[in-house]
Amino acid sequence: MSTFAVNLQDAHGQERFDAVRSFVGTDATGSFGLLAGHARFMTILELGLARLRHADGRLEYLALPGALVDFRDNQLVLSTRRYYRDPDYARISALLRERLAAEEQDLAALRDSLQRLEREMLRRLWELGRGGEQGR
Repeated sequence: MSTFAVNLQDAHGQERFDAVRSFVGTDATGSFGLLAGHARFMTILELGLARLRHADGRLEYLALPGALVDFRDNQLVLSTRRYYRDPDYARISALLRERLAAEEQDLAALRDSLQRLEREMLRRLWELGRGGEQGR
């Protein structure tokens, strides 16, 4: 069976695999697969798991927060903020759940911080407005 190359790129670096048989991912339209010789294709992966099947039959899972997919000239380039790779589905699924929970906590803390900042800005604006009225 024919193969294609895969380049995984994130903020921490890049990895290349030269003999991949198939790639399966999910975008806004649903699940899709790519094989060697596929026509030019671009899409945005949704948060979740994708998988690669190597030429030797090994299956490897990728946990992604989303990614840009560019397939052309028998080469797949996945560009993302961060990815995790593991051949064990249970292990990578657990890692994805942990990372999602941690991101949710970070987002909640950020929302709380923004609300406090907004309240403080409104309080200061109110005080400035009161000071301006007293001078009249």
